[in-house]
Amino acid sequence: MSSRPFDLLNEAVGKEVLVVTKGDLSFRGTLKAFDVHMNIVLENAEELQNGETKKKYGKLMIRGDTVILISP
Repeated sequence: MSSRPFDLLNEAVGKEVLVVTKGDLSFRGTLKAFDVHMNIVLENAEELQNGETKKKYGKLMIRGDTVILISP
């Protein structure tokens, strides 16, 4: 059971997550890595708009200070 926020992220490594950033941008991909600043690396990443794929990125790094939500 997760007791701390980073525990939840550790459990999500290697799994698909949804990341919402400032500016209401949404990204979906496999969580590969993160750090204490909440910088996030996604693999097979895609930008979503209205739940549909808008653009595919492959690997993508999202700067932690823009992250609003991460849903495993």
